[in-house]
Amino acid sequence: MTSRRTPWNWAAFAAAEPALAGTVEERFGGGTPRSPSETHGPHHVLATLRRDGSPRTSGLEVRFLAGELWLGMMPDSLKARDLLRDPRFALQANPGPGTGMGGGDVRISGRAAEVVDAPTKDAYVKEVEPPQPFHLFRTELTEVVRTYVEDDAFLVVQVWKPGEPVRTLRRR
Repeated sequence: MTSRRTPWNWAAFAAAEPALAGTVEERFGGGTPRSPSETHGPHHVLATLRRDGSPRTSGLEVRFLAGELWLGMMPDSLKARDLLRDPRFALQANPGPGTGMGGGDVRISGRAAEVVDAPTKDAYVKEVEPPQPFHLFRTELTEVVRTYVEDDAFLVVQVWKPGEPVRTLRRR
């Protein structure tokens, strides 16, 4: 009997670990527009894999909508081609202005699946109003990591993986 892996989307992660999910979403979404009429949010860093297996990093805006973490990008961009060929990615939050790193440094890893069904894309377009045409990817999470300094004395690393509680490591 083979075990079936259950995909973890943003809603499943947020239900399992609401405190960490809230902090991570704040780091990614703190400057993200809340309506289409607002200006663009911060660019984060998306890492994908090139055809030869070497890493590629690109700027990207992300959205948390309807229980999903969405990645939208220009048609035929290199990062879109990378994800269509190999869905694995890592996404690093923009640290914000200066070096304060309020809220810590956060990273999400997972797999991206292109959304091609019209109703889902139409709902996204209605909410976000992205430039057309575009690629839209829904994410499946495989790891979420937050690193921050506590009391100016400890480096704290929180690591979450699907089906496991958050593991917290503190280093002096």
